[in-house]
Amino acid sequence: MDSKDLRIFHTVAIEKNITRAAEVLGYVQSNVTARIRQLEKEVSTPLFYRSKKGMILTQAGENLFGYSEKILHLLDEALKSVQYTENPSGPLTIGALETTAAVHMPKLLRNYLQKYPEVKLSLVTGHTGDLVQKVLDYEIDGAFVSGKVDHPDMEQVLVFEEELVLISENTDEKLKEILKKPMLLLSVGCSMRNRLEQWLEEEDMETNNIMEFGTLEAILGGASAGLGVSMLPKSAVKGREEQGLIRVYTIPEAYRNYQVYFVFRKDFFQTRAFERFLEHITCD
Repeated sequence: MDSKDLRIFHTVAIEKNITRAAEVLGYVQSNVTARIRQLEKEVSTPLFYRSKKGMILTQAGENLFGYSEKILHLLDEALKSVQYTENPSGPLTIGALETTAAVHMPKLLRNYLQKYPEVKLSLVTGHTGDLVQKVLDYEIDGAFVSGKVDHPDMEQVLVFEEELVLISENTDEKLKEILKKPMLLLSVGCSMRNRLEQWLEEEDMETNNIMEFGTLEAILGGASAGLGVSMLPKSAVKGREEQGLIRVYTIPEAYRNYQVYFVFRKDFFQTRAFERFLEHITCD
């Protein structure tokens, strides 16, 4: 069984579509179709159901998919090991929460890349659950997430300790009054959103009036314009507060402390670029 055929099979299984898989792999569609048929001939059993919904794995395909993930990961790790050099270089993909990416990443990544300019660093943003899953699936090398991650395959390092605050437009209203306003939040899965909803539930207040935003900047702009209120790290709102664009409210201690951990797989092959990055974030 050829490793290239296995990678094609794995990509088709994920994309559930020959055309999309061909685009991801950089192959022509007919080549992907032919390689899948050749692989099915080699194992003497269908690996996919062809339907209007796309390419759906058969039971045999499901079995092979589990092995393909392990095999392709080992091949990628083997390649990393032979390319290992003393001088940090090559790709490094890091995940981060939206707020962490906006507040802490610019300076941290700039200093790292000034020391190691040959590293090709990529930053992916998302919520804690999504980022943890990407790390577990070997899609990214590590991630900055909210709170400790309870998983036997993960290593974690405490990197930042934050104070969460409630923000609104610059107003004289009391905390109880502004809690009745619309909530400006990131999408479902955001840890700060979960905390705010828990707090409001404890206060016996409704959370029906929610406005979802895709970025931190949009939330800050909405709050300063009087659209509603939000819960964010104090470090993320400091500039707007100093400019007089928003008002910051202290929240109950039970919801105030917020910790950001850097997580990565225990079995992840650490390149020199990753080792230096880990040293960089723990020293800074």
